[in-house]
Amino acid sequence: MATRPRGYGLTGEISRKIASKYDVNLEQEARLWIEAVLGEPISDEDSSQPLGMDKFQAVLKNGVILCKLINKIKPGIMNKKLNTSTMPFLQMENVSNFLEACEKLGISKTDLFQTVDLYDKINMVQVVNCIYALGRKAPKVGYDGPTLGAKEADHNPRNFAPETLNAGQSIIGLQMGSTKGASQSGMSFGRSRSINEHGQNGH
Repeated sequence: MATRPRGYGLTGEISRKIASKYDVNLEQEARLWIEAVLGEPISDEDSSQPLGMDKFQAVLKNGVILCKLINKIKPGIMNKKLNTSTMPFLQMENVSNFLEACEKLGISKTDLFQTVDLYDKINMVQVVNCIYALGRKAPKVGYDGPTLGAKEADHNPRNFAPETLNAGQSIIGLQMGSTKGASQSGMSFGRSRSINEHGQNGH
């Protein structure tokens, strides 16, 4: 019985459409952030240039780097053994354990990927998206190292007493539009700076 070549038919067409949306600039920012968090390169390739989808997938495929990454962000979040075997099912288990740890941190399921998305290179766009979601979540779970992308917004409902609101109306907003006192502590990867400044200017 003949087997169909990979990338055949509807599945192949969907994969090609997803791949066409892959952004090497986002990949590069994610890679540099991972290396900054781990304190070591994740590839022998020149870090000043993007790896590209195929090489980035190959680097992450066994799940080892992803597991190390999330353990750096939240030590002890993964209480399962890290598999360094080349056996496919153990590598896929690493990826699955990483995804479970992401859920424990409170990352939305819509930001996660399926194990096969990475292992079989089905949806690397979603893999990069998940890394960014982890980067946004990191400061909220106590990690004070390098950041990636825009900081995740806090749910912060404010209930002021009428006296407080009335008092506020008598204060002239001298700070309107000013970024005085703002700081960018540590390293930041991605586009968080422009987003933050945009928000501070009230536009």
